[in-house]
Amino acid sequence: MRYRFARGLATRISDPAFNPSPLHFSARKTPCLQALDPMIDPRILVLIPARMAATRLPGKPLADIAGQPMIVHVLRRAEAAGIGRVAVATDTPEIASVVTAHGGEAVMTRGDHPSGSDRIHEAMQKLDPDGKAEIVINLQGDFPTITPATIREVLPPFADPAVDIVTLASLIHTEEEDLAPSVVKAIGSPIGPRRLRALYFTRATAPYGNGPRYHHIGLYAYRRAALERFVALPPSPLERQESLEQLRAVEAGMRIDIMIVDSVPRGVDTPPDLETARSILSKS
Repeated sequence: MRYRFARGLATRISDPAFNPSPLHFSARKTPCLQALDPMIDPRILVLIPARMAATRLPGKPLADIAGQPMIVHVLRRAEAAGIGRVAVATDTPEIASVVTAHGGEAVMTRGDHPSGSDRIHEAMQKLDPDGKAEIVINLQGDFPTITPATIREVLPPFADPAVDIVTLASLIHTEEEDLAPSVVKAIGSPIGPRRLRALYFTRATAPYGNGPRYHHIGLYAYRRAALERFVALPPSPLERQESLEQLRAVEAGMRIDIMIVDSVPRGVDTPPDLETARSILSKS
């Protein structure tokens, strides 16, 4: 390769009036998603799982970055995407209180969830018991620098009713990224401009040979039925081997499409990551 380079705190919302839009997102056995009325479209639910018990950086959702808790930065960026209802799903009352104090919505979830996907599934059931939400987005609470435009990129593939899940990736530019097991590689077949159909995800350097390789970004959008199916499945063999939960969906035959974006948002997992985020956001 060449390197060139809820009940808890939940509130009900009313159905919006939809305006014409060039985007159409078909959903299985549900009306197609057409116009996106900013902020309140009940058919799209953006959920941000957040917990205090991170192994490498405990308490990181409330870590101060440029005068605001990290979870509030993520909340603001999700709201600025203007694609639907946004809420933070947490098992920690302190996080919920901070979110609501900053004008956001929070929902309390159990503390024993094995993954963020399980947490957002419970949150979805509490916030949307009537099943209006057709697309559920899982936005990690440690992406304080993600752009609203990047969040919006997960929606267009749902125009194809065969798509179950959409995620993101960005072109790898450095050998360090290419070789690092901490950088998950997304492998797929091109099916359109800046779009792949996922075949596999791995911590290894793959695929072999010359050609592009892609850094997977852990933001997922699910059709509601796909999320319900996913959380009901047991962990799969490759999921256990690679420690990558998206492989559960791959092994179950679920279709995942990958949108290619220009850059990888900086996640915050360690104290140095936190300092980097502070440096970036203090200048914005």
